[in-house]
Amino acid sequence: MKKLLLIILSLLPVLGFSQKKKPMNDVIYDKKTLHFGFTLGLNTMDFVLYPSRSAILPDSLYPDVAMLHPGFNINVVSSLKLSEHFNFRFLPGISFGQRSIYYYRRYDGQQGDSLVLENSNQKIESSFLEFPFIFKYKSVRINNWRPYLIGGLNYRLDLAAKKEYKEDKNIYIRLKQSDIYYEVGFGIDFFLKYFKFSAELKLSVGMRDVLVHDPSASHPELVTSIDRLKSKIWILSFHFE
Repeated sequence: MKKLLLIILSLLPVLGFSQKKKPMNDVIYDKKTLHFGFTLGLNTMDFVLYPSRSAILPDSLYPDVAMLHPGFNINVVSSLKLSEHFNFRFLPGISFGQRSIYYYRRYDGQQGDSLVLENSNQKIESSFLEFPFIFKYKSVRINNWRPYLIGGLNYRLDLAAKKEYKEDKNIYIRLKQSDIYYEVGFGIDFFLKYFKFSAELKLSVGMRDVLVHDPSASHPELVTSIDRLKSKIWILSFHFE
């Protein structure tokens, strides 16, 4: 991801000089010190899972994230212009998504096969209140569009995090309610006649272990087989400002 951002950053000036001059939409909102908007987006929530030492032994239970589910997010945009090429942005909002952890029974077989335990799969839903603080670096405007890079921090509060295990629904994994994420990404501003439309892709990675290491009495192995669990989210956003 870092290499990709460096390549994009190095290409921004080249793209600017390679485009022919065309009539430009005169957008007053982009010249304001402070302007607002809203965001609609799609996300894919994921885990970075570190199995415990016991999970790598023969005949043990091995956890894995084997399926990703789409989600969506809605945000309000507040953008403060710091200079010609830098903005500071605050985008509070809410996002919804789901993640699944699958468990395999590992055993010593001649073909090294593993058995998926269907009744042990854990589907974990999340509803985040999020508070991203983002710095935006804007390239030189190219006709009616402009590429940019972003980076910052996002505090998320999971409203769906449970204090108790839901054994009636066979859920034996609990997550901590809050986490801080670092975020990096890139996008393109499109200057339309009456507003600015932006398409943006970013990666959001949690900094702490979000697993509650207090296993249920009935199925403790579903928690003890995991050493650490960190959150990771890919987000495709569409800004209207």
